[in-house]
Amino acid sequence: MTMLQLGLIGVAVFAGAVIQRLTGLGFAMVAAPLLTLVLGPFEGVLLANILTFLLTFGMFIVTWRRAEPRRLALLVPAAILAALAGAPLGRLIPSAWMLTISGALVLGALILVMTMRHVRLFRGRIGALAAGAISGFMNATSGVGGAAITLYAMNISWEQASFYASMQVYLAVLNLASFLPKGLPHLGQAVGLVVVAALALGFAGGHWLARLVSLDWARKGAVCLALAGAAATLAKGVYQMAG
Repeated sequence: MTMLQLGLIGVAVFAGAVIQRLTGLGFAMVAAPLLTLVLGPFEGVLLANILTFLLTFGMFIVTWRRAEPRRLALLVPAAILAALAGAPLGRLIPSAWMLTISGALVLGALILVMTMRHVRLFRGRIGALAAGAISGFMNATSGVGGAAITLYAMNISWEQASFYASMQVYLAVLNLASFLPKGLPHLGQAVGLVVVAALALGFAGGHWLARLVSLDWARKGAVCLALAGAAATLAKGVYQMAG
């Protein structure tokens, strides 16, 4: 592991933690593409799953009173089943293909969120189940489970405070289901120290920035970072496939 690679991992985790603290979700959307680029598709997504679980579980302890169990009752079971189905794919599909698929999935999800926020794709119980299933599968395979749920929240005009609290419950459970079948990553002590430091600094930085940065600007920043990371991941996958 080179110093450049350690630095990129630190930047990815730090930026993801800042965004997660500011918006309630987005850690994996920002961090997973860069982690996948450096660590490979399986280890990168696995690490993103574990760190998202740790962040959201910690935030859930504080915000759980505002969560909406009625909506989570539809989203969570569908997401867990889809995550369990998608979890083994990282070991079965060649690395170059997984990089390409992961990059394409993230780019596609971001484009959907940006261009179809006013299109009601997810309606009623069927819509909730579909959003949960898509979210769960994407979370286990590419580390990005928030896009489908964000579209669902927009479609039903989910109130922000309740959505924020509910997402901590949802993402904690979903990421636990996503990483448990895969086991723990084998990344070495240096990576572990960088990740822990970046996670703590990012969360503290996000807490400080919350007083200065609007939610709208935080979301725009998250999308820009995620687009850059996803494009780089897709390009690396295509390059490896061509080579």
